[in-house]
Amino acid sequence: MENRSIAKTYDPKQVEERLYRQWEEKGYFHAEVDEEKEPFCIVIPPPNITGQLHMGHALDNTWQDIIIRWKRMQGYSALWLPGTDHASIATEVKIVEKLAEEGMTKQDLGREKFLERAWEWKRQYGGRIVDQLKKLGSSCDWDRERFTMDEGCSRAVTEVFVRLYNKGLIYQGDRIINWCPDCKTALSDAEVEYEEKQGFLWHIAYPVKDSDENLVVATTRPETMLGDTAVAVHPEDERYQHLIGKTVVLPLMNREIPVIADTYVDREFGTGVVKITPAHDPNDFEVSLRHQLQTIRVMNDDGSMNEQAGRYEAMDRYEARRAIVEDLQGLGLLKKTEEHNHNVGECYRCATTVEPIVSKQWFVKMKPLAEPAIEAVRKGDIRFVPERFSKTYFNWMENIRDWCISRQLWWGHRIPAYYCEKCNETIVARQAPDKCSCGHDQFRQDEDVLDTWFSSALWPLSTLGWPDETEDLNYFYPTSVLVTGYDIIFFWVARMIFSGLEHRKEIPFRDVLIHGIVRDAQGRKMSKSLGNGIDPLDVIEQYGADPLRMSLIIGNSPGNDMRFHFEKVEASRNFANKLWNAARFILLNLENMKGRQLKQDKPDTADQWIISRYNHLVGEVTDNLNKYELGLAAQKIYDFIWSEFCDWYIELVKPRLYGADDTARGTALYTLIYVLSNTLKLLHPIMPFITEEIWQHLPHEEESIMISSWPVMNEAELNMEAEEKMNAVMDAIRAIRNIRAEMNVPPSRKAKLILIAEQENISLFQDAGLYFEKLAGASEVVIQTGGEAAPPSNAASIVTGKVQIFIPLDDLIDFEKEMERLEKEKEHLEKELARVKGKLSNEGFVKKAPASVVQEEREKQQKYMGMMEKVLEQIEKMKEMKMQ
Repeated sequence: MENRSIAKTYDPKQVEERLYRQWEEKGYFHAEVDEEKEPFCIVIPPPNITGQLHMGHALDNTWQDIIIRWKRMQGYSALWLPGTDHASIATEVKIVEKLAEEGMTKQDLGREKFLERAWEWKRQYGGRIVDQLKKLGSSCDWDRERFTMDEGCSRAVTEVFVRLYNKGLIYQGDRIINWCPDCKTALSDAEVEYEEKQGFLWHIAYPVKDSDENLVVATTRPETMLGDTAVAVHPEDERYQHLIGKTVVLPLMNREIPVIADTYVDREFGTGVVKITPAHDPNDFEVSLRHQLQTIRVMNDDGSMNEQAGRYEAMDRYEARRAIVEDLQGLGLLKKTEEHNHNVGECYRCATTVEPIVSKQWFVKMKPLAEPAIEAVRKGDIRFVPERFSKTYFNWMENIRDWCISRQLWWGHRIPAYYCEKCNETIVARQAPDKCSCGHDQFRQDEDVLDTWFSSALWPLSTLGWPDETEDLNYFYPTSVLVTGYDIIFFWVARMIFSGLEHRKEIPFRDVLIHGIVRDAQGRKMSKSLGNGIDPLDVIEQYGADPLRMSLIIGNSPGNDMRFHFEKVEASRNFANKLWNAARFILLNLENMKGRQLKQDKPDTADQWIISRYNHLVGEVTDNLNKYELGLAAQKIYDFIWSEFCDWYIELVKPRLYGADDTARGTALYTLIYVLSNTLKLLHPIMPFITEEIWQHLPHEEESIMISSWPVMNEAELNMEAEEKMNAVMDAIRAIRNIRAEMNVPPSRKAKLILIAEQENISLFQDAGLYFEKLAGASEVVIQTGGEAAPPSNAASIVTGKVQIFIPLDDLIDFEKEMERLEKEKEHLEKELARVKGKLSNEGFVKKAPASVVQEEREKQQKYMGMMEKVLEQIEKMKEMKMQ
């Protein structure tokens, strides 16, 4: 038994860092391969090394920590595997910004020196978010911490690239890709975010050669017309049959381009004529392949116009757009301009409008990889929670395009492709080749790096040791559950599924638990631009980690967004204080029992009731957690501790604790400690710090609540009779309290209670006199059988499901004093109402006073009218009672 001296108030700042350090030093977070135990594994969604803890991280990691702490207490060998992501684009942007402050570019520095700076940046800042996760209480196995560019993960990435290339599933080719002119790199489809924006639709006439006719096309991007290599019509569109095979003159460039027929054209949309720009539109690119059209790229990587753009060369794309529209207008070829809302693709990292451009890139062939991944979810081998998110997954996977995996960056996994300096043969290998088939031994490695998500896709494999057959891999893989937000189902979840199935022929995890995003109190997404972000570390500094964790869980359900309210954090802090005060009360009473044995000897109804309710709680909470209903579990624990344990049971046992009967005191304390200790275990995964601190002051065998056993419902302790009895007593007490409150009876005023019940219900109230005296202000309790007793006259009456309660009015209230008080209140309100009415009927006041002042007076009038109504009601009630 620990020293039971406990602080008067709970101060998280004095507790959290100390306890976390103890947990780490004792190795409680560490999981071992133990064939005697069942494994349970979660891999953390690796936060970016550029990142700082935000509310999304706090939510995501609180969910994971609750699950892993629970499973650890259930006896599993529970591994929560942590790590961080190198975040190619985000990290490179940070370093480039730092270099710019020094007046340098990355090209000035050179690749090797730049990478040295990047690794130095990682050493300096990469651990910041890990330290922040520790402040939240995350019980990760830090001994196993990984990084997506550490030696093991990098080897796994190279291995996968080589294997997929050798199978023909990775290829290099000229394709339309998403290009960010700001980050100057290709993006996958999943890295483009679409937003509806106000734009324009320009209708441009293309003159038909040797004719007076024009073909009018509509475009939202006139700057791309400089790269047009055809105009297309539908082959069955009778309006244009005579023009198919002819040529038009491309305005501004004076280049002749053909009129082609293709079923891609929607003849019902616009004029039924579309411009074909293969280098700058994915659909046009496909058309160009069918018709062997030329591909003319008119933009540079930075979004400026290139030499193919004629006189618009070197202009920014938007500057060129304005100049082209002006020139078309001058030539009389701009037929119409109309406002047009359309979806615009933006870079997920910097929000720059993305340009579709044709470029030579590396791609993963997705169809053969997607098919088994779709089947794994369809068969139920992998389960989405909530299930509705499987539809999102299927929609993405069934319509997936080849994945562009090359990025024009330096920070990341460099593509293991080598080009012979003599014959330019491409060799993909795990290590730089010694010699080419042509005999030459000089090679240059591909300059590009892989998409960050390429390495993240291997996270459950690489972190457990793959491609080696490690103990960890064989024991912990497949992992048990992935906890993540719905916003990265495409980016990450889908890619991990097909990677696991392709490289190990096993699913990577059994369940995918999806949570929503944390919005502000108004329901808006938190963002820098809105300035509505809330730093979890500030919340922890003010309230502690436990209240933040509870506020993020309670009332939250899988898949749904939640609103962050400081009121919820404050309510959770108040809950922590209530728990602390209850524990302190119990421990102070325990000190008074030093030297005396605590045992459950002759438990009364209240003892049996609370133990039964506690066992119901164990069953329900465990069931909720099994279903990933973390918010419901938290709410039930909160309600039990606040209401049943603190507000009811502790109050019910106080007379015994203060009494002279040692046996009764011992039984009450035994029950208090039994229920508190085990309820703390249920709460521990959600609020780990306060539960551990209280635990250390209670009698226990385990040295930490973290390694104690998760409670199991004991059916032998369920007692429906005790529950029925206590429910009847509590209903009666609530009803008595309500009527006393309605009649403004001070708590110090005691009153006689007369309980009249049917014979079968009499037993429910026998031996409950002490409870009514303590909790319902009873001076005396008389229990009578219905039918045998006449209801007393001149008494307030209440009816509950099991009993009629009568309280003599003379005991409750001093009629003369109460009527005097009510009359004074009525007089006061009449004066206030007259004053307000006078002001509001004064035309000068209403016209000249500020609107806010007038409104305030109107609100006062409504308030006083409501108060007057209640006072008059109370006066009538008093008169009726007097007449009884």
